[in-house]
Amino acid sequence: MVKKIQRFGGAMFTPTLLFAFAGIMVGFCIVFQNQAIMGSLAAPTSLWYQFWGVISSGAWMVFMQLPLLFAVALPIALAKKQQGRACMEAVATYLTYNYFVGSMLSYWGDSFGVNYAADITTGSGLTMIAGIKTLDTGMLGALLISGIVIWIHNRYFDAELPDVIGIFKGSSLVVAIGFFIMLPVALVTCLLWPHVQGAMRGMQVFFINSGNIGIWCYAFLQKILIPTGLHHFIYAPFCYDNVIVQGGTSVYWATHIPEFQTSAQTLKEMYPIGFSLSGLSKVFGSLGIFGAFYVTAKPEKRKKVLGLMIPVTLTAVLTGITEPLEFTFLFIAPALFVVHAFLDACLQTTAFALGVVGDFGGGIINWVALNWLPLGMYHYKTYITQVVVGIIFSVIWFVVFTFLIKKMNLKTPGREEDNEEMKLYTKNEYLEKKEEHKQGNDKNRSKASIQAEQFMKLVGGKENVLDVTNCATRLRITLKDDSKLAKEAAFKDTGAYGLVHNGTAVQIIVGLSVPHVRDEFEQLL
Repeated sequence: MVKKIQRFGGAMFTPTLLFAFAGIMVGFCIVFQNQAIMGSLAAPTSLWYQFWGVISSGAWMVFMQLPLLFAVALPIALAKKQQGRACMEAVATYLTYNYFVGSMLSYWGDSFGVNYAADITTGSGLTMIAGIKTLDTGMLGALLISGIVIWIHNRYFDAELPDVIGIFKGSSLVVAIGFFIMLPVALVTCLLWPHVQGAMRGMQVFFINSGNIGIWCYAFLQKILIPTGLHHFIYAPFCYDNVIVQGGTSVYWATHIPEFQTSAQTLKEMYPIGFSLSGLSKVFGSLGIFGAFYVTAKPEKRKKVLGLMIPVTLTAVLTGITEPLEFTFLFIAPALFVVHAFLDACLQTTAFALGVVGDFGGGIINWVALNWLPLGMYHYKTYITQVVVGIIFSVIWFVVFTFLIKKMNLKTPGREEDNEEMKLYTKNEYLEKKEEHKQGNDKNRSKASIQAEQFMKLVGGKENVLDVTNCATRLRITLKDDSKLAKEAAFKDTGAYGLVHNGTAVQIIVGLSVPHVRDEFEQLL
């Protein structure tokens, strides 16, 4: 069950990969359409303003159609075959479901306690999904419908039908079954969801008023659950659903940036929400950890530590993807990870207490695009506070990690014995290995293809693989017999960052190229 939940959590991460580019474009559009910054060039009647208005309309797509993106993304990770067709089936069924809900509300909305004629505003409980006026079930509704479609797809996609109705095989059969299932599901939604929305509004008030204690608990759970893959269930309802504000904190912040462009009130007065500050540890914590690993490494191994740590630290600082860095030490020194989660929670709580709020869930790119660039003119003092607090905590991370590594003699990168399996590579060594691959029969193949084939051999061949999926940086594989699994050093020889082995559940830490490796791996299956 835990493995299934992990796969589901990893699948939920897929749409968020689109946020980086969309956020950058939204940030530029907001700045370039702001007359306080651009002057008369940004007058609403100018061609400049209208051009960036067109760009803005496309950039907002990810934030405005988030439930639809979640519905279409889930089958990518969870459908056992024909993932592309499963995505189409999920979209068709999800839209059908919303048409049913909208139609039921238009006829019997008063009976359900819903004013379907009301305007779509925050608190109305209504939304638009691909032009359909419907109940705002948010991410939860999208995931529920997509999950039902995946179950139907996995069970009936290959079902044999009599020749006379053979045209209904495959996707047609899946969508047809889904059509009839959506009728009772839509009815139950109309009956129950308005009551759920009422309870969620009460929860919003509680979390907004929970203060620093709520921030600390949220931040600690979000970080400490990363090894289990269950951390998605902590932040996703806050960021992408209606637990705190309508539409989730990510969408709410992005769509209300123009309202925050004033110095009449502080950011915290206008947006008293601190559940999007996890990026602070991704930047400042990563820098402190990097420094601690370097100074505690054996002198003769420090160059190799740099070769390993610089790429993953830059990835964390710029994009907010910290898993390669955290998994570098998580299973070597788990005690450090507990301390890491504790410091992360303390940093977020301290920053919030001092007035730092906004969309700081990612790395520097996210900070600039959705915070500093559009709001720096009005709230620069808040961002100065953010950086000062962050630097102080970077030093704390460095000092605490350095002390614990030496005191407990932890085998962090660069401190392992010469005969131990963990091995670090410099850039030159990596290039030499890459050149060795090229000299073989791999001249016309991608690195992902080569890596997938090597992984297949190291996990005992395709006959030993039950299923495969991935999250942001890890290839997750379920094996029939884990005794056939190779040692971690063999995976690192292929360029992987490491291996997590828990019975038949295996996680190969690949990095940001993991979607391509998974595609190639599935081709081999």
